[in-house]
Amino acid sequence: MENKELINDINININEYIRNIKENIYYKKAIVITHGCQMNEHDSEKIEWLLEKMGYDLVKDIKDADLVIVNTCSVRHSAEDKVYGQLGNLKNLKSKKKNIKVAVCGCMMQREESRNYVIEKFPNVDIIFGTNNIWKLPELLSMSYNGKKLAIDIEENPVNFDDTLGANRLYSFKSYVNIMYGCNNFCSYCIVPYTRGRETSRRPVEIIREIENLTKKGTKEVTLLGQNVNSYGKTFEDEFSFADLLEQINDIDGVERIRFMTSHPKDISDELIYSFNNLDKLCNFLHLPVQAGSSRVLKMMNRKYTKEDYLKKIDKIKSINPDIALSTDIMVGFPGESEEDFLDTLDLAKKVEYDTAFTFIYSVRENTPAAKRDDQVPDKVKHERFERLLDVLYPIQEKKNRKFIGKNVDVLVEDFSKKDR
Repeated sequence: MENKELINDINININEYIRNIKENIYYKKAIVITHGCQMNEHDSEKIEWLLEKMGYDLVKDIKDADLVIVNTCSVRHSAEDKVYGQLGNLKNLKSKKKNIKVAVCGCMMQREESRNYVIEKFPNVDIIFGTNNIWKLPELLSMSYNGKKLAIDIEENPVNFDDTLGANRLYSFKSYVNIMYGCNNFCSYCIVPYTRGRETSRRPVEIIREIENLTKKGTKEVTLLGQNVNSYGKTFEDEFSFADLLEQINDIDGVERIRFMTSHPKDISDELIYSFNNLDKLCNFLHLPVQAGSSRVLKMMNRKYTKEDYLKKIDKIKSINPDIALSTDIMVGFPGESEEDFLDTLDLAKKVEYDTAFTFIYSVRENTPAAKRDDQVPDKVKHERFERLLDVLYPIQEKKNRKFIGKNVDVLVEDFSKKDR
């Protein structure tokens, strides 16, 4: 179906069922609970926008809600367990509050195994949808309120509906903007390509228009989202790179800060590296996930770069911009990881000197190549290595932070701290 035809169908669907909900449904308090990454947070902003269009009041306490939507993450097993625990609690709430509706959406629902488990174990769930058909929510709600025991709809392929759906932005001064969907990398430990679908990029004109509209509403900082923003534009027939997009966004009046998440080391170009010097609005920060410091492990992960390749990229970045802040993702205990492999990871962390790092222990994800390996690292070994990694990273981060003592810097105040208020 052509994109214009699809957008027209989406608009018809949304408007028709929004009218139905407004006219016939009287339980109008909702809450959206979000798990996972910035992509999920932005999806929840779209969901909340739809809810407000249908006349729902958004509440902060589950006990006050007539509709609870759980937006799920499946990147690690612990994230799924957290959702299952939440659904168990909602089962108790629903036994006391008969009119409450429970919807589950997001990455977990794109996975057949997780979806079937929810259907089997949690009959209190009324609605299920995925990451690619948020716009179907009004229709699914209408079906549920009209007696459908389980209203379910899953779309396998990503659909670009950003020009159709608005978003209930959490902040007026900063905004997430999707520039692409899906992933084509198929890292051996990751299920994102199976939950988010194949990679596709939004057209630059759509992204620029969205950002221009956001600046009119007060947005000063935009964070560009994609599973691998470095490969933006590769699905276009005409040549247009991520660095080209950044340059156009940098020229938009009203934009003061540009960020992006997340980058794949194999696709970061010299053009993008030079953007940190050439574009005055691009924040002096790069998140470049390495995952492991061992070339042998990286090959098993299907990351398509070596330790040496990664360090060469880092050296070039630092030569262009010595003051750039670097962050990363590091996984400990990938199947087959030896002590020598882990020492390579420690060595890389010492050489790069990250300002911050997201560290985690490998978690088995069903139906991924890594899950089928018979050389899983024992939990005790994984946890011991994890602590050793932190012992390397924390002193480096403290040293980096101490450099700012006594300095004046420009900051964007986002919110009150949840601690020490």
